[in-house]
Amino acid sequence: MTKAQAKNRAAELRDQIDYHSYRYHVLDDPEVADAEYDALVAELMAIEERFPDLVTSDSPTRRVGAPPSDAFTPVRHPTPMMSLDNAFSLEELLAWGTRTEKIIGSAEGFTCELKMDGIAVNLVYEDGLLTTGATRGDGRTGEDITANIRTIPSVPLRLRGSPPKVLEVRGEVYMRTDDFEALNARLGGAGGKTFANPRNGAAGSLRQKDPNVTKDRSLSLVCHGVGRAEGVRFSSHSEALARIREWGLRTNTENVRLETLDEVYDFCKRWQDNRHDVPYEIDGVVVKIDSIAQQEELGFTAKAPRWAIAYKFPPEERTTLMKDIRVHIGRTGAATPYAVLEPTFVGGVTVSTATLHNEDEVARKDIRIGDTVIVRRAGDVIPEVVGPVTAKRTGDESIWAMPDTCPYCGSDIVRLEGEAVARCTGVDCPSQRVERLFHFTSRGAMDIEGLGYETIGKLIEKGALNDVGDVYSLSPETFEGMEGFGEKSISNLMKGIEASKSRPLGALLTGLGIPLVGSKTAYDLAAEVGSLARLVEMTEDELVAIDGIGPKVAQSVVTFFAQDATKSVIDKLVAAGVNTVEERRKSDGPLSGKTFVLTGSLDNFGRAEAQAAIEERGGKVTSSVSKKTDYVVVGENPGSKLDKAHQLNVEVLDEEGFEKILGSR
Repeated sequence: MTKAQAKNRAAELRDQIDYHSYRYHVLDDPEVADAEYDALVAELMAIEERFPDLVTSDSPTRRVGAPPSDAFTPVRHPTPMMSLDNAFSLEELLAWGTRTEKIIGSAEGFTCELKMDGIAVNLVYEDGLLTTGATRGDGRTGEDITANIRTIPSVPLRLRGSPPKVLEVRGEVYMRTDDFEALNARLGGAGGKTFANPRNGAAGSLRQKDPNVTKDRSLSLVCHGVGRAEGVRFSSHSEALARIREWGLRTNTENVRLETLDEVYDFCKRWQDNRHDVPYEIDGVVVKIDSIAQQEELGFTAKAPRWAIAYKFPPEERTTLMKDIRVHIGRTGAATPYAVLEPTFVGGVTVSTATLHNEDEVARKDIRIGDTVIVRRAGDVIPEVVGPVTAKRTGDESIWAMPDTCPYCGSDIVRLEGEAVARCTGVDCPSQRVERLFHFTSRGAMDIEGLGYETIGKLIEKGALNDVGDVYSLSPETFEGMEGFGEKSISNLMKGIEASKSRPLGALLTGLGIPLVGSKTAYDLAAEVGSLARLVEMTEDELVAIDGIGPKVAQSVVTFFAQDATKSVIDKLVAAGVNTVEERRKSDGPLSGKTFVLTGSLDNFGRAEAQAAIEERGGKVTSSVSKKTDYVVVGENPGSKLDKAHQLNVEVLDEEGFEKILGSR
C-alpha cells in the first residue's frame, strides 16, 4: 500500500468507524457486530502505526467511545475513563504480559475479571452519598444519567462504613439473560420493538428520558475500578476492589488474583470454554497488573493503560446476507424454518445456516429473504438469526410464508389452533424417520458414535433401518459395499451398538422420543418407576402422582406406549438385550421430599456444588418456582425467581440460611 492509498483508506475507515460508533453509542441501533467494528479499528491502527504522520487529532484511535448525546446534560468525569487495548488471541495476551514484564520486571500478581457485556458508567459519591452517575461518553465527558442510575437496585444511594470524602467508581450496567428474555417477551407481546441482545437492552434501558422506564427494566451494576478516592491510597487493584465492596458496592464474585501469566492464560481459556456458565453475557476477560506502584510505572498510552488488557473471546455475532428461507421437518413433524446464509465465521466456526425457530418468530422479527441479518452462535448452541439490519434494506427483499406442503414427502403442513409450531401430517415422512433415528443414537440418548445423518440415510435407503429397534439388528454384513466403511470402522460401530445396550433407562426413554418428555423428565421417570415394563403399564393417574409430571405429560406417555408401532419397537429392544431397568431413586436423607430452586451467585458454592449438596441429602432441585417449591436459595444478583418466591410465599434462604439447613459441610 502506497502512502497515498493509505491516506485514502484511513479517511474511509475513520468515516465508517465514526458512523458505526454513532449508531451504537448514540442511537443504540448498531448495524454491525462487535467483531466487525473491532476489525475496522484494528485496520486503521495498523495504517497509523505504519504512517504516523497520517494520524489526525480526531482519529477514532485517539479517543474513547463517542460524543455524549445532546438528549442528556454533559458531565465531565473527575478523572478520565480510559479505554482498554484488546488481545484477540491467547498468544497476543501472553505477548502483552511479556512486554509489561520487560518494563517492570516480574509482575507482583495479576487481577482477572470477567468482561461484562453492558454499558460503562462512572459513579461519584460525596460524603458517602451518590451525587452523579454518568455514561463513559468520550472518556472525559459523559451523559448525566443520575436519575436513571438511582433506580437500579444494586446501586447504593449511601455507602457503608467510612468511605473517602469523594469516591469515583467505574462499573458496568448490564442485564441478566433471564431478565433480557422476559423484557423482550413483554415488549414483543405489546407490539413494541425488541432488543437484539442484553447489551443493547441495557444501553437502551439506561438512556431513557423517563427514569420510571429504566426502573422497570431490571438492570444490574457491577463495579470494577476506582477513578478517584480522596485521601485514600491503595497498594493494589485487588485491595481497591475489596475496599469498595466493604463500602457497599457490588463487585464480581468471579474476580481472582493470580500470581503468574500461566495462571492467567488458564483462567482465560477456562472462561472462554465456559462463558455461558454465568447468568449474564461476557465477551472476554480483563487482565490487570495488580500492584498500583507497577501500574504507575507502566503508565498510559494516548487512550489506554499499559497495565491492563481485554482478552476478547471469539465473536458470537456477525452480519451476513440471508439468501433464502427453507423448512426442516423434525422427528415429531415440526416444521422449522431456517435461514440459508452467505457463509460467515462466527463463534469459532463457519456458519451457512441458522434457525429461525417458527413462523411467528420470522414475522415478529420482520426477517425477509435478501436481508442483511445479525447471526449469533453461543457456544455449542445452534446458530440463530437475531434480526435484520433494516438500515441496509434495498426494497428487493421478499416476505416469507410457511409452505402448504412438506418439502420431503409432499404431505400437508398444518398448524393447529393455539400451537406455535406447524407440522407435517405425513405418516411416513423420510425426514421424520431420519431425525427419530438420529435422536435415538445421539450422545444424550443411546450414544452410538458412527450413526450420523449420512449413514442413517444410506441405511434407510438400503432397507436396513425402519425404526429405532432395527439399530440392534445391524451386523457387519449390513455395511458391506457402503462407502466409507472399512473393517475397523465397522468393528468400532458394532462395539458402540453393543455398549449402548448397557445405557441407563433414562437414556433409553430419552432416545425413544416420547412427546413432551425431555431428557430430565425421562431420567426422573426412570428413577421413580424403576423399569420400562412398569412404565408401559402405568395409568395417567399413577403418572400424575409422580412429582413433576403433569396431566399433559401423563397423557402423552400413556398414548405413546399404547401405539402398536411403539410396542413393536419395545419388543425388538427387549429381544436385543437392551437395558430396561434402573435402580429406584433413594428418598431418605434430612432433605427428603424438599424441593429447592437456586437463583443468583453464592460465595461458597458453585451452582453444581449447591445442587449436589441438596441431592446428597435427599432433596431435589428444580428450575422454576411453584407452589410445590419449599425453598428458594438466593445468592448475589438474583433474578425474577426471587420475585416469584415472594408472590407465592415460598421461604427464601440466603447463603447463611442455606448452609444452616444443609448442616455441616
